[in-house]
Amino acid sequence: MCRAVKVLCVATDGEQLRALKEAVVAADWELCAGATDTASALDQIDVERPHAMVVFGPFEELVALVAERFPGMRIVSDRTTTVPTAVAVEAMSEARAALRMQPRPGGPIT
Repeated sequence: MCRAVKVLCVATDGEQLRALKEAVVAADWELCAGATDTASALDQIDVERPHAMVVFGPFEELVALVAERFPGMRIVSDRTTTVPTAVAVEAMSEARAALRMQPRPGGPIT
């Protein structure tokens, strides 16, 4: 049995979130609803348990918090962060490829 990789997109507003989700969508994973603020992103992480997060906007604090609380989560951002495992991309069009380059989650299905 395999499980779908879940990806959470976070952007500054609804229009940017929609554009980011369109740039990231792929048959390889399932997109969560997405968030436009830190609280909503953390709520979705707690409920949906995504394997990856793609963040576009000034969410450095969110990226640091998620990396600390969920060290195995793959993070793609439009900014260079202090999180050494986060991958920085320059444009939304690069986010899908950055996700594909990272290892798929493994381990038991829970």
